Amino acid sequence: MIDHMTFRAKDIEKSKTFYEAALAPLGYKLAFDGVHDGVRIIGFGYNGKIDTWLMDVKPTTGHTHLAWAAQSKEQVDQFYQAALKAGGKDNGAPGLRPHYHANYYGAFVLDPDGNNIEAVCHNG
Repeated sequence: MIDHMTFRAKDIEKSKTFYEAALAPLGYKLAFDGVHDGVRIIGFGYNGKIDTWLMDVKPTTGHTHLAWAAQSKEQVDQFYQAALKAGGKDNGAPGLRPHYHANYYGAFVLDPDGNNIEAVCHNG
């Protein structure tokens, strides 16, 4: 089980705007925006728990894949549309991925730093 993750962003404001829009359909909200030891840090959380952090530190994180759990296929679709509207690049439209398993419904988007992010629903 993942407790939290941190990305290094090359443009923290652009990444903040992108993730605010992309994660909103999944119920995530901006929960922290501050400075610690001279570094700007932004945190996004769900149900009061911050698990996604962005840091204004160079060099940026290498191209990473990260998937957030969605409660429904509709949330996956909304995540995909919100991420594209916020400037993300399509990396796999919403749909079933039966090569993973029969009920794997996901959508993939490249964030402003080229990370492959995903929302996935495992409900049948």
